[in-house]
Formats: sequence, structure tokens, C-alpha cells
Amino acid sequence: MDEFLRFENITRTFPGVRALDDVSFGVRKGTVHGLVGENGAGKSTLLKILSGAYTPSEGRLVIDGRAKVFSRTRDAINAGIAIIYQELNLVPEMTVAENMLLGRWPQRGFFLDKRRLRRQALAQIDTLLENIDPDTKLKYLSIGQQQTVEIAKALLHNATIIAFDEPTSSLSSRETEQLFLVIRKLRSEGRIILYVSHRLEEIFALCDAVTVFRDGKRIETFETMHEVTADVLIRNMVGREMKDMYGYRPRKKGDTFLEVKDLKGPGIKQDASFSAARGEIVGFFGLTGSGRTELMKNIFGAVGKEHGEVLVGGAAAKITDPFSAIDQGLCFCPEDRKREGIMAVRSVAENINISSRRHSVRAGIFLDKRREGWTADNFIQVLRIKTPSRNQPIGNLSGGNQQKVILARWLSEKIEVVMLDEPTRGVDVGSRYEIYQIIYQLAEEGKTIIFVSSDLPEVMGVSDRIIVMCAGSITGEVDRDDFSQETLLSMALPRE
Repeated sequence: MDEFLRFENITRTFPGVRALDDVSFGVRKGTVHGLVGENGAGKSTLLKILSGAYTPSEGRLVIDGRAKVFSRTRDAINAGIAIIYQELNLVPEMTVAENMLLGRWPQRGFFLDKRRLRRQALAQIDTLLENIDPDTKLKYLSIGQQQTVEIAKALLHNATIIAFDEPTSSLSSRETEQLFLVIRKLRSEGRIILYVSHRLEEIFALCDAVTVFRDGKRIETFETMHEVTADVLIRNMVGREMKDMYGYRPRKKGDTFLEVKDLKGPGIKQDASFSAARGEIVGFFGLTGSGRTELMKNIFGAVGKEHGEVLVGGAAAKITDPFSAIDQGLCFCPEDRKREGIMAVRSVAENINISSRRHSVRAGIFLDKRREGWTADNFIQVLRIKTPSRNQPIGNLSGGNQQKVILARWLSEKIEVVMLDEPTRGVDVGSRYEIYQIIYQLAEEGKTIIFVSSDLPEVMGVSDRIIVMCAGSITGEVDRDDFSQETLLSMALPRE
């Protein structure tokens, strides 16, 4: 098949940064084409050029043999291009139908034709194999269903090129399977799908071809997935060999340090009990809705528990809120990094120092900015946080570097128990590896690590022991020597 979409010598520069450097490759009609690379490699910039949000500094787009220049997003939409971003562009208070036809509502005279609006929306939803009521307000739908609405909206605009940017980062396994069915259906209709993901297993499950980016350059395009392996992709992405992306490091464990006894609270249906030793990495695995996050929030005092106790170093910990948890040596890196972990518009330095700011106050009222600057600079160097300066807004950093800033925040405190909830979600392969190494180093220093993940290969790759949850209850525990995907999944699946 001939190329329907071609990027020709695309270059995009910003002040002091060359985000894309002479990128050229083509995409065939009726294929799913993967785009992979570390955060900051240029994938998102390329999608923004395709969407009309950016114009290239050099080069051009060629669609169906014709050169295109989009000066605004409306031009791209009119040319049959749709981008499905992680943060969906929908209005929560509007209905499904109203969102799908936003800007194109059918009218009868001066009034909205609600019957035709509903009929058009329902017809498109049916083609995507979903059962969604067009009259439901969007805010009541799951993330997966909202994504289906975004796809339906694109198809109503007759999109022939649809790009997905990390579409499964917030989806359950069932929703991911449903999305894959929809994408394969779109491919069978002859549409072009561009698929951006850090999850290489998704690239191999879904894509017909893949292009690798590194430092704004196209490194390689593989026209068929039969000629490439995960190791080859990783080597091209990071520019070096990486035989084991988890890099597990065994270590000596100490005495039991954290004990949770008969804990019950919001999201926990059955009393939860477990323990973890100094220097140990205890993994928590479960599917969406299993109660993993809720258990961590109960331990950390972020929600009010009903009963049970937490012991730290053999002594009962009086945890009533996150402040008291921090005072007793516990920290929690939340799953939703953007909403609960960072202050996006504030600087890297402020985000690092925010929890330990009380230590930088002199005479009760004066903030020692020099000390905070030193603390920030020290952790930027130690954790290799990629930022132009400590004054850079954290929202401008990649997901992996944002995660490192959150870790730096807690390392500036006297922390003994580190609870990490989905610490590598939306993080590229190279940054993941660096985060794993930080975790191993903390464990080697005697910290107790709780590692929560819905990515089974990941939690198996980094943990010494895995505790499995399902439907708000702990259902099993497996030591590293006995890890198997079948065993862990059987514990994670609900029983009728």
C-alpha cells in the first residue's frame, strides 16, 4: 500500500530547544503505526504539528499526495485529523450527545433538535460497539467510556487519521481490551492510526509498524513488527543496551519495621493485615478497583480509617492525617501525580521543599531561601532531574522527572517508609530504569518500600514479595522465588 500520510523533513525549534530535527517517515492507510521514545523525544511535538497546534519551523506534511500547512487546529480537523489526548477535550456537565456534536448541533429553526442530536450520537456509538446512553452527562462515565465518546466525536468529523497519545494510562484491563477492539475496527475501515505508548507490550499487540524517536530525531522506522524485538526498540530509544529494564538488585533485609493490623476504612471491605521489613520492597498488585490505593491512603491518614492500627518500628503510630504520618516517618507518592502529587505551576524547588518547609523557617517567620535552593540543587544533581533550573515550573517537566521531584520531596524529610502508588505510570523506559535504581538504593539504605502497581511484569520485576488485592481485600501473598503471572492473576481475579 502507498503512503497516505508523510512527514517530510519536519523541524520544530523553540527558544534554545530543537524539539524535532529533520524528521521524515511515511504511514500507510489501514495501518496502526506506533510512535515510541523517551519523554521529550519529540513524539508529542509531532502530534501537535499534525493537529495544527504548532506549525513546523521547516518541512511539511503530505496527506494523500498533497502538501498541507495547518495554521490552526480547525484546519487539521477539516482535513480529517483527530488527536485523542490523555486529558480528554470534553465538557463534563454536557451530555454524551452534546459533547459528540459540539459545534455542530442540529437545529430546527432557532432551536436545538434534540431528537436528531440523540439519533446521530447513538448511531455513532453503536458503530464503536459500546452501550452508552447519549443523554447521560459525561461526568458520570468511566474514563474508558469518555474516551469512546472522544473517538465517536472524531468519527463524526470524518477523521481519516486518528492519533492516540498514551490512551491506556488510566484505563482498566477491560477498558484497554475494548479500546483495542475499536482501534482494530478503525484500521479495518482503512483509517490511519498513530499510537503513542510507553508500554511496549501494547505496541507489539496492536501496531503494524513503529517509528522510534530519540532527542527530537527519528532514529528508525520498522515497517513490520516481525523484524523488531523489545530489546531492539529499547536500545534505539535510550541509545544503549538494556538487557533487564528492571535491574533487580537483591539485598539483605532487616527486622520487621512496618506492621498493619486489622485495618478497615473507605475502600477496604475486609480487615487488612501485613508487615514489611527494613530494606524490603513489598509489591502490591491488583486490578482496577482492588483497593490498593485505598489501603495506602488509609495507612497514610489521607482518609479516616474505621479501625485497626499501624505500627512503625514496633510502636503504635498515631496517624490521624498525612502530617502526623510524615512526622512518624511515612511518605506516600500518589497514583494521580498531576492532581495529588505536584503543584504544576510552581517551581521545581518549591515542589521539592514544600513538605519540609518548616525546617527552613528561621525565628518562626523568615524563610531560608538559600537553604531551600541548596536542597533543591542537591536533589536535582543526585536524582539526575532533567530541568533547565530549579526555578522551572514542574508542569513543564516530563512525567519521569516530575516523579523524581516527588521522591526528592520525601527524601528531604526523615522518612523510613516509602509508599509508591503507580510510580512509573506515563514514564518512559529510560526514566523508569532510573526510578527503579533509586528505589533499590533506598532499600539498601534500610528504608521500607511499598511498591503499588497494576503492571504485573513491573511489580514482579522489582519486588521481593508481592501482596495481591481484589475487591477491597488482601487475597494472597507470594515470595519472589514463587512468582508466576498465572498465580498472581488468579489471586487478583474476583471469584463468583
